[in-house]
Amino acid sequence: MSEILESYAGGRWVAGTGEGREVRDAVTGETVTRVSSEGIDLGGVVAHAKAKGGPSLRAMTFPERAAALKAAAGAVQAGKDRLYELSAQAGCTARDAAVDVDGGIGTAMVYSSLGRKGLPDGTVIVEDDFIQLGKEGVFGGRHVLTSPHGLSLQINAFNFPVWGMLEKLAPALLAGVPTIVKPATPTAHIAVEAVRMMIESGALPEGALQIVAGSIPGLFDELGGQDHIGFTGSADTAAMLRGDAAVTRRSAHFNAEADSLNASVLGPDAVPGEPEFDLFVKALVTEMTVKAGQKCTAIRRALVPAAQMDAVAEAVAARLGGIGIGAPGAEGVRMGALVGTDQRDDVRAAAARIAQAGQIVYGDLERVDVIGADADKGAFMSPVLVRVDDADRAEPHEVEAFGPVSSLIGYRDVEHAVELLARGEGSLAGSVVSADADFVTDVIAGAAPFHGRILVLDRDSAPESTGHGTPMPQLVHGGPGRAGGGQEEGGLRAVHAHLQRTAIQGSPAVLGRLGE
Repeated sequence: MSEILESYAGGRWVAGTGEGREVRDAVTGETVTRVSSEGIDLGGVVAHAKAKGGPSLRAMTFPERAAALKAAAGAVQAGKDRLYELSAQAGCTARDAAVDVDGGIGTAMVYSSLGRKGLPDGTVIVEDDFIQLGKEGVFGGRHVLTSPHGLSLQINAFNFPVWGMLEKLAPALLAGVPTIVKPATPTAHIAVEAVRMMIESGALPEGALQIVAGSIPGLFDELGGQDHIGFTGSADTAAMLRGDAAVTRRSAHFNAEADSLNASVLGPDAVPGEPEFDLFVKALVTEMTVKAGQKCTAIRRALVPAAQMDAVAEAVAARLGGIGIGAPGAEGVRMGALVGTDQRDDVRAAAARIAQAGQIVYGDLERVDVIGADADKGAFMSPVLVRVDDADRAEPHEVEAFGPVSSLIGYRDVEHAVELLARGEGSLAGSVVSADADFVTDVIAGAAPFHGRILVLDRDSAPESTGHGTPMPQLVHGGPGRAGGGQEEGGLRAVHAHLQRTAIQGSPAVLGRLGE
């Protein structure tokens, strides 16, 4: 029996007890590790963060925290080859691993730079100038931001064990708030290895960062109004956590980023032969195949003018046909496996439900040809493109297949396209691929309330565009409704979200000394 994966809790590495949950290699099916938190003192983990990590971080100035974050990210950078190796066990190609590992490192580095340049050389942020509240000007107010005396608990999804952790850790550290990481079990070993690199580097004060591999029963009972909970995962789990007494009674801050039915819209001007047509097809195939479609921002619905359905279907199928599927690192492989066979089976079932609204025009739900691996032992799946016959059917707008699956849906006009976008009931990311400024403006005006981010892609922006599915740390990431109703990243906004905003009232002389 394989060993239990260690957690870093209370200032030491410790393994849970019991049999634990088995984590298998997504390619070979062999056991990689076992995950258990049984026997770990979770109350002690919380106490260690608040008694040890919190005071140490709050004593540091913003520039000192930024320097510590940079050093921690640098430690991960130095060990990223090991993270690439572990990511391959989760079915990731080198390109997939780069999105997670390099993306996470880059995000942390951006935050370090933002903290160094955009935050004061102190521990308090004064938000505004003196606000006069009386006629004579001898009484007024200002707002200050200070570090709460709590912790940040991050509960992460399996698909981005490094990036998902670092993009939450960075603003919390800058805010002077210690972090406890609860990684998803299928990729917990990758997150633990990244944490080990940061801990062994000595970049962070003791207690600033802990990780618990396994379940965290009772930990929410320790949380309250000084604490921040950041969740990434399913909408159902987000709803359950949001209903906990830690949030509803004791007012712990809760932020959720849930999966969503993101869509991309092809403009009527983007006919075959136009650059925007090719950009749309390439983007759709990329979002279907990078990380085997296991991205919360991936394109689940491809909205195209009804007259272009055949042309788009043929172009996408032709490009998908050139995507080799198999073991990461094998020659010719461009798409790896899903994270596990359970996930593969769930995606197949969801795709079958979506296909009830039309027909599969590319792919096979039951079989796939793979390179350098056994298709029966690994969690491999063919990309699947469903052509929806009736755009108003519920399935493509309600069912998410969290894998290499997308629906091709025809729209009549801009109003219909906006209506279909809204059917997703809130999305993390949308995109419009068109060179028609009027069409783009109309789509944005109608769709913005339902999206956290909208990318406009055309021949002019394409050379520098980061793509439909890539959140940037300078901009907010999140979305309304089904997408969780929260916001992450967004530059220094994310740091401010971890701080306590307090209105201070008094004389100009007193208020003028704030932040000194």
